[in-house]
Amino acid sequence: MGLTDEQWVILEPLIPVKEPREDGKGRPRINNRNVLNGILWVLRTGAAWQDLPDRYPSPATCHRRFQEWQREGVLEKNTHFPCG
Repeated sequence: MGLTDEQWVILEPLIPVKEPREDGKGRPRINNRNVLNGILWVLRTGAAWQDLPDRYPSPATCHRRFQEWQREGVLEKNTHFPCG
């Protein structure tokens, strides 16, 4: 089960938006809501990243975004997050 629309309305503004590179290189970022659903699945189940079901973005993408948000303090400073 993923975030409800009501939950996402609260959480979406708390996640920083990363602008594409000016040179146009790189892949487009995967949707934050889908990534957050994958992260929450791992945190809720205690499973390893590589066990993330296919309905979520890749384990590497979810783990990398989790690390990015941890580094930036996104999950710690926002009390609305279920894990913060």
